[in-house]
Amino acid sequence: MHNLALTILVIAVALFFDFTNGFHDTANAIATSVSTHALSPRAAVILSAAMNFVGAFVTTKVAATIGGGVIPAAQTTLIMVLAAVMGAITWNLITWYQGLPSSSTHALVGGLIGVGIVAIGFGGVKWASVIGKIVVPLVISPILGFIVSYIGMLLIYWLFRGTRPRAVNGGFRFAQIFSAAFVSFSHGTNDSQKTMGIITLALVTQGYLSRFAVPVWVIAAAACAMAFGTYAGGWRIIRTMGTRLYKISPAEGFDAQLVAAIIIQGAAQFGLPVSTTHVVTGAVLGAGTTDNPSAVRWGVGINIVTAWILTIPAAAVVAGVLYFLVHFIAR
Repeated sequence: MHNLALTILVIAVALFFDFTNGFHDTANAIATSVSTHALSPRAAVILSAAMNFVGAFVTTKVAATIGGGVIPAAQTTLIMVLAAVMGAITWNLITWYQGLPSSSTHALVGGLIGVGIVAIGFGGVKWASVIGKIVVPLVISPILGFIVSYIGMLLIYWLFRGTRPRAVNGGFRFAQIFSAAFVSFSHGTNDSQKTMGIITLALVTQGYLSRFAVPVWVIAAAACAMAFGTYAGGWRIIRTMGTRLYKISPAEGFDAQLVAAIIIQGAAQFGLPVSTTHVVTGAVLGAGTTDNPSAVRWGVGINIVTAWILTIPAAAVVAGVLYFLVHFIAR
């Protein structure tokens, strides 16, 4: 296949991944707001889509981590990039169908690792960078979300002690509109950059760019794909995050969203591609635990964690197999 045609195909597939990331992760921003009736489903997805779009223009540090922090750009081919993204998309669709809020970040990293091992060898993966800048933040961020959200709810209980529950719930239900917007904004800042990194990596490998610097048109394209995907909505996952994991109150929803948004936005400023799914889920569990630990449906949480553990190796295997297939077809 001609290099220009293959480059266009890689860009198109990467933008489709961004679209699937958007509808896969919609629940992260709006599930709690919808379940507490702070927002209607339609209003929630419109707000989330708009804020995801705006957030994509904040920084490109995460894009640099994805584009050069997993496999070396000098040894990367378009077929490797294509197979990695296709592997991530495949896993995203599988977990979406099952209603499991797995990590699109994990899926993409797993895809890059898989093609790196198959095409270059184990030495072709930047393991120090993967562990230090990707795996460690991915593991720590949901734990941090749980702890900070737990402490935040204790503070809320103390500040509003003696206040009528109806008044408190009404106030926090309104506040959730802003916390949902903040989560969506932070999601756009962090998650859309993964696609920016992949597209820019493809452009660098083909010599269309002399160095790794994300063009404005790539930022705009990724922002649009993420926004459209968000508007499409991942309703299966919204049900899991909004009701099956824990029947959350407006105060708990606000606390979980605010904590998650701060962590995600902070990570983006340091170029750390954390999983929005991980952080929000950890924060929801932390907020719910302060009220009644037995009310949290830990079995659902265990299923979600299992999906997290499987994501990187599963996406790596799928991407490795696809690399062979794409390489054969493109010859």
